[in-house]
Amino acid sequence: MRPPYPPPPDRSAELRRRFAEEARSERPDLSALCLLVGAEADGTLDEAGLDAAQVELDRLAGHLPFRPGGPRSWAVSLRELLGDRCGFRGAPADYQRLESSLLHEVLRRRRGLPILLSVVWMEVARRAGAPVYGVALPGHFVVGFGPPDEQVLADPFDGGRVLTGGDAELMVAGATGASLQPSMLGPAEPLEVVLRILNNIRAWAAARPERSEVSLWAVELSLLLPSHPARLRYERAQLLVQRGDFVAGAAELDAYAEVVVAVDEAAAARVRQQAHAARSMLN
Repeated sequence: MRPPYPPPPDRSAELRRRFAEEARSERPDLSALCLLVGAEADGTLDEAGLDAAQVELDRLAGHLPFRPGGPRSWAVSLRELLGDRCGFRGAPADYQRLESSLLHEVLRRRRGLPILLSVVWMEVARRAGAPVYGVALPGHFVVGFGPPDEQVLADPFDGGRVLTGGDAELMVAGATGASLQPSMLGPAEPLEVVLRILNNIRAWAAARPERSEVSLWAVELSLLLPSHPARLRYERAQLLVQRGDFVAGAAELDAYAEVVVAVDEAAAARVRQQAHAARSMLN
């Protein structure tokens, strides 16, 4: 990745305020949320850069044909534009790069993880009026077009290849060993997509302990979403302690213990012991 330059504290606070506000709006804007994640990761992404990314999505949408037909026609048109002409796709090496989870970098490099490439497909198609949505298959995110009885799936990671029912079954079986269920083919809500993106960023950083600051901001953005796993508070506390902020980490551990004590007293006691141990590191 290009050298990351986290934004200064004032800029970060403003980005997080906007992220929380957008996440709690009546209709959260997926591209705006993804770009705010990118700005938190990359301090060089200023307001002009945020605007330029939205303009690029608009520009790409302008190259799509006007109402090409049904769901399959939309899928083919997106594949021809984004996959064939523009070269958006993924490769195994993209899983090792943080910028593969940042929308502005995916637009620049035309490479990314399946979910970020799917965001590009969805945002370009949406601007053109397509009946498009994300489909969070286990282990591999794809896009869907049309209602359930006419649904057509495409894989942006594979350049937008239109999938058959057998393709989707193989993806699910490869990821989980289980069979494809109809519930897996439903539309993913924007906030579900954003949480999954942040989960990917946390997983990337967890494999690189020297990048604990990335884990921390990814957790803190996740906590700004209206719905998130309560255990993220515990993860944040651990990161604070790991990074040497023992007072804040201990306070967060105590707060998490108060949350879990009603359902698991033993677990709450263990968390309180961890808080005590964190405070003892100050001596």
